[in-house]
Amino acid sequence: MEIVHTPVLLDETLALLAPEKEGAFMIDCTLGEGGHSEAFLKAFPTLCILGLDADSSIQARAKERLCDFSSQKRMKFWNGWSNDFFEHYSDLSEETGRKKADLILFDLGISVFHYEKSGRGFSFRGNEKLDMRLSPLSKKSAAEIVNTLSEEKLADLIFRFSDEKKSRKIAHAICVARADAKIETASALAQIIKDAIPHDAKIHPATRTFQALRIAVNDELSRLPKMLVWAFKNLSIGGKMGVITFHSIEDRIVKNCFRLLSRACVCPPEIPVCNCGGNECAVLLTKKPIEPTESEVKKNSPSRSAKLRTIKKKSELSDEKIKYIFSALGSVSF
Repeated sequence: MEIVHTPVLLDETLALLAPEKEGAFMIDCTLGEGGHSEAFLKAFPTLCILGLDADSSIQARAKERLCDFSSQKRMKFWNGWSNDFFEHYSDLSEETGRKKADLILFDLGISVFHYEKSGRGFSFRGNEKLDMRLSPLSKKSAAEIVNTLSEEKLADLIFRFSDEKKSRKIAHAICVARADAKIETASALAQIIKDAIPHDAKIHPATRTFQALRIAVNDELSRLPKMLVWAFKNLSIGGKMGVITFHSIEDRIVKNCFRLLSRACVCPPEIPVCNCGGNECAVLLTKKPIEPTESEVKKNSPSRSAKLRTIKKKSELSDEKIKYIFSALGSVSF
């Protein structure tokens, strides 16, 4: 099988999330083609991993790649969104063995497989259907959003999910074009954007818009706080969690979530007496994000925007603390 995706920050992730006991249990929440999981299984011979992925097609590739570890009963798989998995964690005894995870990893980047092999329009270079769904359960495709949203809402979506300063010009160009014919392919949308705004050779002018559409289609940012908090809740005391992000909006959410988990009290200012438990639930293992070296970027250019943050669990989360963290993350301006 041809492997098309290179896992980013691999050495740093292996070092920071190294298991601290024999027979540790790890959850790879964004399995992809299985690159991170394969490296962990090879580096730590008694480690067992459960790999999650919403996309059954890429998970099938990971199953093929990791079949030897599966036969050793060191690798299991679960198909679905991570936030759904962790919210129903206690019911998944067959997958989890009724135990909390010692290590949890999220790699929030989109696999090169999706850009080059999925045929779903993630890349503006291909004449593929404008889909961008990571899971067939996602309701709307990118084409539906592009062809039905009002110009104002489309501009707001592009700006909110990508910080694209030319979002209004792009949205207007899209609406003008779709009045003549439905926009059905990634290459057609990319050309509309390219014709609409000035650009240089460093970055394709459609890059940020495609990012925004992918985030919207897969509901990525609204899922993220739930994924992080519920995953942390199902982490063992002393367990470690790492998150690799690829754009500033994601990283901001992870940064704020980890900051709140490591703070003793997260009660809102208007509450006079602490009722969230008043205990630090976590220790930050990386006060600043780990970024790829120049050498890694030269070898694997998609790694250039990657950032790794890690945290270690000290104590359990109270229900009140969970509620306040969700509320605080929801109020962050993205």
